[in-house]
Amino acid sequence: MNTASFLLYCFIVTFTPGPTNIMILSTLKSSGTRQALRYVYGATLAFGLLLVLSAMLNTALATILPRLLPVMRVLGTLYMLYLTYKILQNGHEKDTSETTGSLRAGFLMQFLNPKVVLFTATVIPSFVLPYYTSVHSVVWAVASVTLIGSLAFASWLGFGTLFKTFLQKHDTATKLVMALLLLYATAMIWI
Repeated sequence: MNTASFLLYCFIVTFTPGPTNIMILSTLKSSGTRQALRYVYGATLAFGLLLVLSAMLNTALATILPRLLPVMRVLGTLYMLYLTYKILQNGHEKDTSETTGSLRAGFLMQFLNPKVVLFTATVIPSFVLPYYTSVHSVVWAVASVTLIGSLAFASWLGFGTLFKTFLQKHDTATKLVMALLLLYATAMIWI
């Protein structure tokens, strides 16, 4: 296995903007660090679970995933459009931080996030299983990738905390940029 390529792929995919990272920033801005941290916990748990499922079911996924992708595209698109709406409405409705910035929301987002689903479905079978099949090796790989994902989520949380005052000062522009980035991520599902 080319460890450098594996790690580079993991870091690029997890640290670049995507629906989960944008929602972490949005939750942090609207509900604070504590609520965003709950979201990060949920996202990390689901991320690790998806990696475990991928490692355990990689052969089944190879036959099921092509049939499941159209459904995931539609569900993921609808959910991401809903999140875009929530970002734009944040502050104009009742406080929704308990539902959009919760551990459960972070957990569920991962299963509807096409970027995460495709990444977790491909990283272990592509980089690890062709070279290592022992349980110990696969567990190490899953734990390593989960740690990298957790660090990515934590970095978005940390930088969001540092820039929270700036983000709140420019609330309308921040919401618009986050909504546009989420719409861009949604459009990328179909390209």
